[in-house]
Parts: sequence; structure tokens; C-alpha cells
Amino acid sequence: MKVEIFDPAMCCSTGVCGPSVDPELTRVASAVYSLGKKGFNIKRYNLTSEPDAFTNNSEITKILTEKGPDALPVVLVNDEIKKSGTYPTNKELSEWFGVKSEELQQKPTVRLTIDLKQL
Repeated sequence: MKVEIFDPAMCCSTGVCGPSVDPELTRVASAVYSLGKKGFNIKRYNLTSEPDAFTNNSEITKILTEKGPDALPVVLVNDEIKKSGTYPTNKELSEWFGVKSEELQQKPTVRLTIDLKQL
């Protein structure tokens, strides 16, 4: 099982940047992070920072040519368009990967390393 999510242009994929938090982006970021930590093949691509992922994929190029950027996000499952214009629900992700929805709520963590010699 391979899932790829092609996001619209945005400054970050977590939903916590900008003037307000987008709970949908936060939910998706947590689900993708949780699945990735479990070793599942799931990736997200942001149009702003990874335009090559969009132009190198014929399905994405086709849908963007036909419908424009309003078609984003686009979700590919095993290289086939499964959803367009909305993110997958946690229920859909749990069904695709065979996990419980509760397992998709792990929050990404940031690790800070300090070199004490520098202080």
C-alpha cells in the first residue's frame, strides 16, 4: 500500500503556521506522522516546496491541467487518484492501512540538541 498526498501551496504542512491553526491540517499531519513512524509508505508533497513531485507525476499533472489548483489536495493510493479536493479521513486511512483510527493521533515532536561546548 502506497499513499501520496499532494497538498496545495502553503507555508507548512502542520497547520500551525500563520495567523490561525487549521485543525484539518493538524489532523492530517498527525495521521501521516503516526503511519510513517509505523513504517507505512505514506508521503505528503507541498506544491510550494516540492513542485517537482507534482510535475513528475502524470496523474497530478493531468488533474491540475483539467481542474487547476482547486483540485488540491489530491490523494493517490497505489498511483491512482482516490480523492481530490479533500484530505482522507482518519477512517479512510485506518481502512487503507489496516490500523485503528486511534493510532493516527500521535503528534510530531521536535528534538532540540544543544552542544554544551558552544555555551
